[in-house]
Amino acid sequence: MVYIARWQIFLVLAVCAFGLIFAAPNALERKTAEDLPGWLPHKQISLGLDLQGGSHLLLEVEVEEVIEEQLTTLTDAVRSGLRQARIGYTGLGTEGTSVVFQVRDLTELERTREVVEEIAGGFGGGIGLVRSIVTGAGREVEATVSDDGSAILALTEKSIKDRQQRAIEQSIEIIRRRIDETGTREPTIQRQGANRILVQLPGVGDPERVKRLLGKTAKLTFHLLDPTTTVAQALRGQLPPGSMLLPGDDVDAAGQPTTEYVVRRRVEVGGDRLIDAQPTFDQNNQPVVSFRFDTVGGRKFGDATKENVGRRLAIVLDGQVISAPVIREPILGGSGQISGNFTVSSAQDLALLLRAGALPVPLVILEERTVGPGLGADSIEAGKIASILGLILVLVFMATVYGLFGLMADIALLLNLMLIAAVLSTLQATLTLPGIAGIVLTIGMAVDANVLIFERIREEVRGGRTPISAIDAGYKRALTTIIDSNLTTLIAAILLFIFGSGPIKGFAVTLSIGIVTSMFTAMMVTRLMIVTWLRQRRPQALPI
Repeated sequence: MVYIARWQIFLVLAVCAFGLIFAAPNALERKTAEDLPGWLPHKQISLGLDLQGGSHLLLEVEVEEVIEEQLTTLTDAVRSGLRQARIGYTGLGTEGTSVVFQVRDLTELERTREVVEEIAGGFGGGIGLVRSIVTGAGREVEATVSDDGSAILALTEKSIKDRQQRAIEQSIEIIRRRIDETGTREPTIQRQGANRILVQLPGVGDPERVKRLLGKTAKLTFHLLDPTTTVAQALRGQLPPGSMLLPGDDVDAAGQPTTEYVVRRRVEVGGDRLIDAQPTFDQNNQPVVSFRFDTVGGRKFGDATKENVGRRLAIVLDGQVISAPVIREPILGGSGQISGNFTVSSAQDLALLLRAGALPVPLVILEERTVGPGLGADSIEAGKIASILGLILVLVFMATVYGLFGLMADIALLLNLMLIAAVLSTLQATLTLPGIAGIVLTIGMAVDANVLIFERIREEVRGGRTPISAIDAGYKRALTTIIDSNLTTLIAAILLFIFGSGPIKGFAVTLSIGIVTSMFTAMMVTRLMIVTWLRQRRPQALPI
């Protein structure tokens, strides 16, 4: 253990240089670090919500909406299919996760089965039919058409779970896009439990705006108004099956909509075809949102406007008609404008939502916490005091008990802290208050290996060994114990990271990094210093 290969010396020097270079930006102001040239390390340790303040939101994904929307689509498909085939039916509706109806004329059963097969095939890729039951193992829809004329089209359990899973994954991705658009640094967005999403936004100055952005589904659709039915007729219940009554976005002092519209259910173009949306100003210098479709969406939009010149086109956002202009001429360029009672800020937010995409289902805010920067500053100050006090006590103890070797261990400990800061900065791992606790614990644990080695060297000296022999034996015989103790702690930290949540993960990260770096500094850095001193001085007795 006294012999150190040349490559090991280069490794120690390279790692120490890495620690110094990548930890250095943390000594600068954030603005100064960001202004450094791109080829220089400029990343700083990311502070968590509890250290720099911000917003903590726990959102629940209303996955039931996915099933309701799917059942509505399936019901519309059944209604349309039966009408096109001129098959009489009654009682079309939903029961649980199924669509049911009754065939009026039992002589139409075979034709009904053909229609049902086509509809079910559109949802599950085709379903084989028999006389009394339509089944679809592994499909999205299981359908039954009995000889008495009753029919059931049910969503399968697997289909329901798959759709709910996709809805949650899509929601997380869209939340991430929306937050990234606001310029928030280092947000934490992760799934919690079956249908909840945790969002932590360090340093957010306007949490209310973030809540508004996350609370909107931002589902944009374009519909034609129904010219055959007035709002008064719709309010009396005389609403055709293919139409719906929607409120406008104008509200009175009580928050009730002042205008309503009867619009066709059929979606002419969906917001999923948008590829860009930007806040702009119209010819009257009023804020509007300019949008642009992809090729397919542009063609659909062009066809819809070309075939319906003179009719009104409703622009519907989250179930509200925000604008219903008259189509003066075909719009064939695949782009247009959304006008309404926008302010500059609301136009910017709507453009942001449309660019990020619509949430597949609504989100409900279950829990909200706002941490002020003052509380975070107090936490940082308390963490600093604890770290500095722990560091000073450890440094004094090692120097007092082990003399020159203790001072070498102190230097290695300072390098260890520098390496921890460098790794946290490079990985952009978020440092939280429990993470600071992990660093404080690491300060105490970092010298454990040196204590074991030094005590073993003392025993070898008492046994009559020479300085070189005592140092060699001390390192060799303490190595197994050091590896065992640190490896078990590292396994515990990894398990904490895997199974723990937010604050526990932060503690586990800093503890794991501290264990690895302390092993390196104790087994490599301290040994290099001791062996270098030993070769230069060749002492007759060890100062330990």
